[in-house]
Amino acid sequence: MTPVLAERQGEILVVTLNRPERRNAVTLEVSERVAQAMDEFDADPALRCAIITGAGGHFSSGMDLKAFVDGARPELDGRGFAGVTEAPPAKPLIAAVEGFALAGGFELALACDLIVASDTAVFGLPEPTRGLVAGSGGLIRLARRIPSNIAMEYGLTGAQMDAATAQRLGLLNRLVPAGQALGAALELARTVAANAPLSVATSKRIMVEQASWPADRLWDIQRPLVDAVVGSRDAQEGARAFAEKRQPVWEGR
Repeated sequence: MTPVLAERQGEILVVTLNRPERRNAVTLEVSERVAQAMDEFDADPALRCAIITGAGGHFSSGMDLKAFVDGARPELDGRGFAGVTEAPPAKPLIAAVEGFALAGGFELALACDLIVASDTAVFGLPEPTRGLVAGSGGLIRLARRIPSNIAMEYGLTGAQMDAATAQRLGLLNRLVPAGQALGAALELARTVAANAPLSVATSKRIMVEQASWPADRLWDIQRPLVDAVVGSRDAQEGARAFAEKRQPVWEGR
């Protein structure tokens, strides 16, 4: 069985972790295949948005502990866990979560730009209960996404977070009934993909990078990024389409 599936649905790439018998636990091979899919996603101008999901009713239970005991770790140099956590794609990435998103699985979801989850979803960083530490971005990103004291509790206790709590804390973009996470993620992805690709990629870049920009240089750093989009052919097309009351035809330049 292929451990990672990649399927194009128009302008959307759906990447599925496909080890349902192991609750989609991530191995080195899984990380390599996801990284390859992300490279192809970023390189293909016809693809505008990607979704990561899991087969068999679960997103991912994290690192394959059996492989870990045998001496194999799933991180890739420069790319991190699942080939994503240290180097997400430049284009938008959505997590579609059913069932468990635990340990590295939660870290993978947090590395995505948007999270759509069903009411079966369960999140958590149980690494301390296994003598490990959530070193693939879970501790860093969770502390930036929810109140720091609440993140601290989950990071120290290894407790699980149900979908309703994740929604209340602001982690989720959509909360849907069981079995509908991928469908809702596809709907959200199509909304993103309908927009100008340069505008979307630049907007993501600014929102991701601005936290590290010095306060006295915010506008100087942002200005050339914005100017490149404003001076693009797509900016002209968007204005013309609005004036002519039609849908724009984006070129990505």
